[in-house]
Amino acid sequence: MMHSVEHRFVAIVCGAMLVFVAPLIVLFLYLSSGRIEREHLANAEVMLDAGAKALAKPLWDFDTEAMNQIARALAADGNIAFVKVTGTSAGLQAAYPVMDNETAGQHAILSRDIVYYAPTGRKSVGTVELHVRTGGLLSRFGNDELVIFSILIVAIAVVFIAAIIGNRITVIRPLLRLTAAIEMSRLFGSRQRVEWESDDEMGALVLKFNEMQSRLENEQNALRRAHARSTEIYNLTPAMLFSIDLEDRIVAVSNFWLSKTGYAREAVIDRLFSDFIEPSAHESYHERRIAAGLQNTCEVTVPFVKANGETMTVLIQETMTLGHGQTEDAALAVMTDITALKQAENRNQVQAMTDHLTGLLNRQGFEAALDAGIRKADERSGELACVFIDLDRFKWINDNFGHAVGDEVLRQVVSRVRANLRPEDTMSRIGGDEFAILINGENVETLASDIGDSICAGLAEPITVRGTELSVSCSVGIALYPIHAENASDLLLKSDIAMYARKHGGKNGKQMFDTSMLDAARERHEIAQYIETGLREDWFEAYLQPIVGMSDGRIVGFEALMRLNHPEKGILAPARIIGIAEETGTIGRIGERILEKAIGHLAAISRLEGTGETYLAVNFSPMQFETTLPHKLAALLLKNHVAPSRIVIEITEAVLMLDSPDVHAVLKQLGEFGCRIALDDFGTGYSSLSYLNRFPVDIVKVDQSFTRSLTADEVDVRRKSRMLIKGIRTISNQMGYDTVAEGIETLEDWELLKKLGIDYGQGYFFSKPMPIGEMLKMLESHSEAKATTG
Repeated sequence: MMHSVEHRFVAIVCGAMLVFVAPLIVLFLYLSSGRIEREHLANAEVMLDAGAKALAKPLWDFDTEAMNQIARALAADGNIAFVKVTGTSAGLQAAYPVMDNETAGQHAILSRDIVYYAPTGRKSVGTVELHVRTGGLLSRFGNDELVIFSILIVAIAVVFIAAIIGNRITVIRPLLRLTAAIEMSRLFGSRQRVEWESDDEMGALVLKFNEMQSRLENEQNALRRAHARSTEIYNLTPAMLFSIDLEDRIVAVSNFWLSKTGYAREAVIDRLFSDFIEPSAHESYHERRIAAGLQNTCEVTVPFVKANGETMTVLIQETMTLGHGQTEDAALAVMTDITALKQAENRNQVQAMTDHLTGLLNRQGFEAALDAGIRKADERSGELACVFIDLDRFKWINDNFGHAVGDEVLRQVVSRVRANLRPEDTMSRIGGDEFAILINGENVETLASDIGDSICAGLAEPITVRGTELSVSCSVGIALYPIHAENASDLLLKSDIAMYARKHGGKNGKQMFDTSMLDAARERHEIAQYIETGLREDWFEAYLQPIVGMSDGRIVGFEALMRLNHPEKGILAPARIIGIAEETGTIGRIGERILEKAIGHLAAISRLEGTGETYLAVNFSPMQFETTLPHKLAALLLKNHVAPSRIVIEITEAVLMLDSPDVHAVLKQLGEFGCRIALDDFGTGYSSLSYLNRFPVDIVKVDQSFTRSLTADEVDVRRKSRMLIKGIRTISNQMGYDTVAEGIETLEDWELLKKLGIDYGQGYFFSKPMPIGEMLKMLESHSEAKATTG
């Protein structure tokens, strides 16, 4: 290997000699040989001509001796191999030397006729034949040519040897020294330098090599110092550091790692890291890099077994290093003890899935239980039921008795419901007063129905809290898997829909889900969207219906009625809008919008002659009775220059049933502000008479159901309706309240109510509810209602 450069050099020189010099020598020999051969033949021609002339006289004279003498003279030449003289006379012939047939083919044969010029003329007396030697290339040369050729060969050999020696001195020797220095550096790590100085390329190469060795030595020393510092930092860092190879074998660990795990260094080096984690976590540990994808870092949480047998949960964060082949050569990892954090996380997870008040599962926990229940049901091809419970009067209890009483009610409700459940049934608290139960088993539909009946019966009994009996009923919805739903969220939704269907159907009972309920749910969702869009796009309008005096038919006021005017569907049913708005909580925003527009309409009407004393009656939902209501109303009245005395606040029994301090405070402030209070739909509630005594009421509105009963077909119904209306009018007048009858649609209704002493009335007989534009046109063209002619 060390002489390969010299071998290649010799091979190159030899190749050059063979390719270039040898052909030139052969060409030289060939050309020189041809020249010499031509010279020999030319000399032989001359000798042949001279011999032919010399032999003419002896052959004419038959002088055999002279003939032989001349033949021998011709054969004496070194280039003449054979001489043959043949006379025309028989027996006259000479040949020197005796011819060798084997070499005859190597000679060039020259012959001449021997002519004797006799007095009688030209006479042919015989022929002479010379065999001239041709031979090989070298055989044609003489001594002089051979000497010159030998000198040429010697010169070439000298040049060749000189090149070899020069190459060895100028190239091979420094290369050998460089190779030796490199080998010493490889074997012993020392940076050997080469002692060689020259002004050629090899000298520059040696100089660069020595400079490189010096630089590498400096860098090596720096790396040693850096490695020493890194090792020191690695071992002194207060973190459990370790390194693993491609096969997940431990190649290094920090002192802190050893102190925290209790192992000795020699006990862990070259062992698989998976040997120290629990078998259940082996798969997740081996798949950690796959889970990390193309990222250069990965992390995994596994249980690690310490030297004393204890297990700690550790978070391993690993960074992979890449080699030249772009594959992982090694990984540096840090191991963090997160045992306490994991325990806290488990506690938090339990808390996150548990209701703190009742100890039941919350919505998140119940959904997880539903998922697990569905998987088990699928495995055994079984069914399960979801029972959704909503308390009917819990909000009223919370608002009137406080949250402490409400919490106690919830706890007692849970206790009563659990008494009707089996140990394997799962109960949860979904929301404030909403509960859900997971039931599985054979004939689950009948089982869930029976449980629903038992729950309703159990909650129908009053609950005693702090000496007070409270009535709490419930609405129950039931949905079945896989009959009604395909997954957990859908099952919970279907049971919720069934519960709402029961609540809208009269509360206090159970309802099995039916697909027809989806249409109602979709309708509620569609209307809820219309409400949101209507609030955003200003689809809501305040229609006005006149309130007239029963005696003279003159307009004394207007009731503001909410209408949602859809750009495509037109006016939507107000009762449906109000019911869904109260469910979704948007009724307050709708009420504010209608109040603002209605007061603006009253201001526009007030600019007409004779309408300055008319009032505006506005219906208020229980959700609107907030402490800020008087301030909002005052701002609107001030903005539109309307006196508070011209505003009538219409409230229903639902508002009065709240009987909360906030409602009392708001009504008191409105009364002090100058507004009047009207009790709407009077006579339909079971405790309306008590409300007249407990709340500051100014106007009593007779429900339209009594008005319609005045003209009923049954005589007894007509009689009782007149007695009830007369009684309401009597009580109201004695307490100083005005009475207003709703739903007057015929002249007969008007005349009967007028005879019964009702003060004011409203209905389609006088006018239907109108938008402000139509109302202004009607008021401008008529100073009185159309029905005054009756």
